[in-house]
Amino acid sequence: MTAATLLAPGRLRVRTTRTFAPVSPTLVAAFLVIAVVLVWAIVPDLVATQDPADGVPADKFLPPSGAHWFGTDHLGRDLFSRVVHGTSSSVLSALVAVAIGVLVGGLVGLLCGFVGGWVDSTLGRLVDVLLAVPGFLLAVVIVSSLGFRTINAAIATGVSAVAVFARVMRSQVITVTRAPFIEASALQGGSRLHILFRHVLPNSYRSVLALSVLQFGVAILVIAGLAFLGYGDPPPASDWGLLVSAGKEYVLAPWLVTAPAVVIVLVVLAVNRISRWLRARRAR
Repeated sequence: MTAATLLAPGRLRVRTTRTFAPVSPTLVAAFLVIAVVLVWAIVPDLVATQDPADGVPADKFLPPSGAHWFGTDHLGRDLFSRVVHGTSSSVLSALVAVAIGVLVGGLVGLLCGFVGGWVDSTLGRLVDVLLAVPGFLLAVVIVSSLGFRTINAAIATGVSAVAVFARVMRSQVITVTRAPFIEASALQGGSRLHILFRHVLPNSYRSVLALSVLQFGVAILVIAGLAFLGYGDPPPASDWGLLVSAGKEYVLAPWLVTAPAVVIVLVVLAVNRISRWLRARRAR
């Protein structure tokens, strides 16, 4: 839509107004879920007022109600409080895993794509080896070597994601380095470091950013899976995967499994929706 305003005889000023596409309800819901989870992770005591470690034995196995939104466990502990207080550990572990994958994998992919030659051949073969091993299996092997703690599970998850980030960064760097403006910058006397930091990196990180958001959801699933198998912090920790593992022993109290499992699913779906939105914005 345009509007023209008369300034002087024979002169017009044209003012354009932008039209914005309607925001998808699923995208709004995804951001709301992430906002709630961040509040849980940052200020859990503000949301869950009951003690996540101490319970009332007389209140064990209570179903969800107004007093206990997610019900209580076998020790009478409020499950909602345990889920909320376990958010910080689960989210922080996923962020650590993504940071390791982005930094290490991004650096490897940058060296492979920009330097090339024997560096690309050597590091490329290492990346192929990592890609040949299932990520969850590699994480189990690494966390078994480091010790059964949640932070070690995060490190193992990050290492298993290095190859994915390296492959994406390498392909983006190769595409950018073949662009005409890179050759023009070199002909104007730009050094390799100038080309790298001024042109290659700014035009290569967007795909890695979208992948990092997607990988955050994957990291939550992997870390929850490791905690479910007992590779995270031991009880009375309340990591989401550990809560699911502890709840599966009590068939008559299905909310012990469904409540933390639904939280995991909602967070991962929200992260995936935001990642698709970022990829769509980049493709415009």
